[in-house]
Amino acid sequence: MYESKTEWDVAAQSRVCTLDDYKGVEARWCPGCGDHAVLNAVQRLARDKQLPPEKTVVVSGIGCSSRFPFYMSTYGFHGLHGRAFPVACGIRARRPDLHMFVITGDGDCCAIGTAHWIHTIRYNMDLTILLLDNNVYGLTKNQTSPTSRRGERSNTYPNGSFLEPLNPISVTLGVANASFVAQTVDWNPPHLYNTIRAAYEHPGAAFVRILQRCPHFTSHVFAEPQRDLSQVLLMKHEHGIPLDPSIAKMFPNTVEHHPHNLAEARALAESADAYPIGLFYRNENAFRYDRATSQGIHMPAAQKLEAVEKNLERFVI
Repeated sequence: MYESKTEWDVAAQSRVCTLDDYKGVEARWCPGCGDHAVLNAVQRLARDKQLPPEKTVVVSGIGCSSRFPFYMSTYGFHGLHGRAFPVACGIRARRPDLHMFVITGDGDCCAIGTAHWIHTIRYNMDLTILLLDNNVYGLTKNQTSPTSRRGERSNTYPNGSFLEPLNPISVTLGVANASFVAQTVDWNPPHLYNTIRAAYEHPGAAFVRILQRCPHFTSHVFAEPQRDLSQVLLMKHEHGIPLDPSIAKMFPNTVEHHPHNLAEARALAESADAYPIGLFYRNENAFRYDRATSQGIHMPAAQKLEAVEKNLERFVI
């Protein structure tokens, strides 16, 4: 019997997301703010990896950088100050299917959120963590942050900060079970993008510190390394951050560093002669806590109740 073709016989077109599919409301960061570069890199990554917007979530705390979820057309959670990490870990524990980014700042992460930061690295759940570090509390208009350099003036220390700055890379490398630690800069888009991409592709908690410009309060902090690339030390290795040779040759100072060498990573993190960028450390075999928390997710409700009651019976006297 002859059957005519109809429009229902046409194969469904595969879905292809464009950059516009990931763009939220217009970003209201100041012109020249390094946050714009990070946002562009994450949106490009989402497009290149074809991450379904409805399966992607961005979690943040409080600060200029933490406005990030509003500027992504994905799911987002704008949390409390310093509390991005526990929110992200909670989501990851029950939703192993999501693509997750955690956006935090030097105040949000390294001050009020320090305890959560440390234990999130230790848990090593599958999260892409981006620390946007501009050395200042920018949203509340120029207060000293934990990463502000000694002698840096602010509204809270008008005569200059008394303390040496906290080094987020050194701290993270000192946490048990750390599995991916990297550093990049917002003013080199290729290195920024490739670092975030490598972090996303890593199976575990990938921590990336991004040296980020604040045009209003700390424009001078990274002005010199931006003009003079000899003040930047590029870490290179076949297992490190991939970079096109035409970009790599822009950096006069390079070092071969195997990211499995933790002792050398710690020494490079403490370098005072230049800003090291690249992959400090990677441990693909580190235990992932989300592999434990995701067990039983698809268990029927009756079976879950039976398991709970069985455990409670252990306490019957």
